Amino acid sequence: MDIACPCGKDKLLSSCCGRFHSGEYYPKTPEQLMRSRYSAYALGGLTKYLLETWHPAMINDLTVSNLSEKTYDWTKLEVLNYFQKGDEGTVEFKAYYLDQDNFEKVFYEKSYFQRPMGKWLYVGAEK
Repeated sequence: MDIACPCGKDKLLSSCCGRFHSGEYYPKTPEQLMRSRYSAYALGGLTKYLLETWHPAMINDLTVSNLSEKTYDWTKLEVLNYFQKGDEGTVEFKAYYLDQDNFEKVFYEKSYFQRPMGKWLYVGAEK
């Protein structure tokens, strides 16, 4: 059974971010990569995808086990702005989640992406 994609594109997961998670396709833009990474966090259990889309120089101590801990119940994604020039891009967004007391909170980030060797990768963020 297919579900709505958490990224907010109003599509089914299989025809949206799920096709990236499965490895069938690779994101063509920084925005697609950011949305698919958000969806991976929201769905949980997709830590391999998160690590594969992280720039290797920025991974540091990240592992599958510490990325697999689901810390928030993500509820909504709002893309505020995105920019791409050549092999670099940014995506500014707000991600909404429920805290431990079930109150909605907002996480803001401006993510940076690079496209070495034809694949977009997450480099880091300004929060």
